[in-house]
Amino acid sequence: MTALPAQPVVHEVNTRVWLREIQQRTGRHTGLADVPKDAWDQLTPHGVDAVWLMGVWERSPQGRSIALRDASLRDAFARAVPDIGEHEIAGSPYCIRRYEADAALGGGEGLAAARAALDRRGVGLLLDYVPNHVAPDSPWVTEHPEYFVRGSAEDLRREPAAFLDTGTEVYARGRDPFFPPWPDVVQLNAFAPALRAATTEVLTGIGRVCDGVRCDMAMLLMNDVFARTWGQHAGAPPQEEFWPAVLAGVRRHHPGMVFAAEAYWDLEWALQQQGFDFCYDKRLYDRMLHEGPESVRQHLHAEVEYQRHLVRFLENHDEPRAAHTLSPAEERAAAVVIATLPGATLWHEGQFTGRRTQLPVFLDRRPDEPPDTALRAFHERLLSAVHKSGMRTGSWRLLDTEGWPDNPSHRALLAWAWTGSGGRFAVAVNYSGQPAQAMIRLPWPELRGSTAVLTDLLDGSRHERFGDDLADPGLYVALDPWGTHVFAVADSGA
Repeated sequence: MTALPAQPVVHEVNTRVWLREIQQRTGRHTGLADVPKDAWDQLTPHGVDAVWLMGVWERSPQGRSIALRDASLRDAFARAVPDIGEHEIAGSPYCIRRYEADAALGGGEGLAAARAALDRRGVGLLLDYVPNHVAPDSPWVTEHPEYFVRGSAEDLRREPAAFLDTGTEVYARGRDPFFPPWPDVVQLNAFAPALRAATTEVLTGIGRVCDGVRCDMAMLLMNDVFARTWGQHAGAPPQEEFWPAVLAGVRRHHPGMVFAAEAYWDLEWALQQQGFDFCYDKRLYDRMLHEGPESVRQHLHAEVEYQRHLVRFLENHDEPRAAHTLSPAEERAAAVVIATLPGATLWHEGQFTGRRTQLPVFLDRRPDEPPDTALRAFHERLLSAVHKSGMRTGSWRLLDTEGWPDNPSHRALLAWAWTGSGGRFAVAVNYSGQPAQAMIRLPWPELRGSTAVLTDLLDGSRHERFGDDLADPGLYVALDPWGTHVFAVADSGA
């Protein structure tokens, strides 16, 4: 097992699409055991701590057939890739038949080879786990009816789209409480002791082949959420929550295994308390894209220890591409924010090169898009600089920005500091489309009486300031629209 840092940088890749493109480039069959060195190197630029190979498990043939008959899905596929062929529709990676590496990707041997290739680079491996449901052709459906939410003939008659008749049982189709049922999956019962034991066993097995898992829609298994969703169909809630029971069992075998929760509805704190190492920070994503700098600043007033266990991101396979939602200047400013905050950070393959098409996860092929080489160079420089600096191993502090009665532009500036064994670092981001100026009081009284040297880690510029002035009245910052500073701060004798 590769030990991940306390706040890892994760790079998500759509495994089947990635392997297909390698095969097209090399002209040779490419499973996970056949990936050339340069492709692994490109996926793991300096500063990446873990790769999330999304979609490695055996997909459901029955789920694929359901998707092929779904007109709304076919329309979505055609919008993303107008000339997509039926043979290029693999089915959903979240409609899982079995937790075995798909034979099309090289099976278990291929997955082991991929993990070894990443381990040689000091990079960990994350995989998916879907706790809420399984495919209709999962062996569990026939072998373990006690694992599922079951219905009656009357339920099936009243809501035929919400229930599945197997001939011997009526099962509920998977869902969350705010959307119609998903037609291609069967609902597991989070309250069933047998299901909890089975989940522990499966995750323990997964822990033998990777360093951590991203748990899909983890909040759906919380007792109160599950009870609201399923009511009497699920039975009485047990006294113990689902996740503490399951994670404790897995960690008896894999104490260092990392668990990250896809989480929504402001349940991040509760899931952290139930044992997750990290939870999606969807609230920050929404604030950054839709609400502006003051909303972001308010979000960052949360307790630092809570923030250290969030996953910050600008896109993933469920969200639109950053290059589609943000201008190039906005995207760079937002990337600096994400890269220099506490918590894990998640980057999506293609994000660095400016891909704009949000690809349905069912598909094996994406449209050709010319790479933005300057954007890739920026991201690689950013991740490498932050990693080499060691700033995120220190302690983080949100800083105030101060302005003047006739100039309120400081409100657009976001600022924070890192202090630790790696040194002192100050970050300032103008998160707006207008020029902004501010005074920022830096939290290092030890610089008094000396000359401080501020070196920007991204462009190499160097500035000298009196240490006394940095504390009071503060560092004067003037930034162009979407401009950034990432300063290493040292005294002149350092």
